[in-house]
Amino acid sequence: MPADVIVEPPLALLAELTHRCPLRCPYCSNPLELSRASAELDTAAWCRVFTEAAALGVLQVHFSGGEPLVRRDLVELVGHATKAGLYVNLITSGIGLDADRLRRLVEAGLEHVQLSLQDSELASGDRIAGLAGAQQAKREAAALVRAAGLPLTVNAVVHRQNLERLEAIIELAVQLGAERLEVAHVQYYGWALANRAALLPSWEQLDAATATVETARARLAGRLVIDYVVPDYYAHRPKACMGGWGRRFLNITPSGKVLPCHAAETLPGLRFPIVAEASLAFLREAITVPQRAA
Repeated sequence: MPADVIVEPPLALLAELTHRCPLRCPYCSNPLELSRASAELDTAAWCRVFTEAAALGVLQVHFSGGEPLVRRDLVELVGHATKAGLYVNLITSGIGLDADRLRRLVEAGLEHVQLSLQDSELASGDRIAGLAGAQQAKREAAALVRAAGLPLTVNAVVHRQNLERLEAIIELAVQLGAERLEVAHVQYYGWALANRAALLPSWEQLDAATATVETARARLAGRLVIDYVVPDYYAHRPKACMGGWGRRFLNITPSGKVLPCHAAETLPGLRFPIVAEASLAFLREAITVPQRAA
């Protein structure tokens, strides 16, 4: 990168702690080739990443996966990120969250929880998630989060099989005490691309969903913020990069790859560095110019 080019630090780091997850969602945004537990960064490596991220100017870290709750060192990682000066957000299915675990996470510095939902109907949601009892467990997790005084965002991934219940999904988010709802249409890469035929909505479904969101935004103004992401297949033009390639956002995979965005690995022929090779500041500059695989 030329010396006279000033690159502002990224605002956020997505820390994919693991690809392990109790759910089997057909639209999972993780790569088709999942990292094994044995390849995951250990506690010390992640702590170094968080320290270097804060020094680089990153303001917030999103703990994700897979399911980050499967990491036994999650409380320690939250504590270290907090001490480094990062705002900590937990992106979770809610499966495996109990009152004691949440208490320890809050004491360590956890400041926000994003909880996924598959549907407003229990049976349909469990079928989509691939786990019996998952939706009830999510409702219980939401109650724990609100009782702990943490802000709650609900992430509802919508598609052909649940769009007809979007209004009920919005109402469920209100009932759960969410302050923000992400109505996120499936984006078609990775697992979602492989399962596209079962997920892609019709134009009629999309138009109805958009109208439902606009009506709900007006009705719930001041109570619930609703973010809305349309399917990439129906957008007028390709999605813009997240503020520029590696400029506002960094993604660290379970095995330590440094990516400029969550979907970067789906681009063929590119090679990405790993945190074991150098400092995060150095690697961040390296990924602003994509490297071709040998």
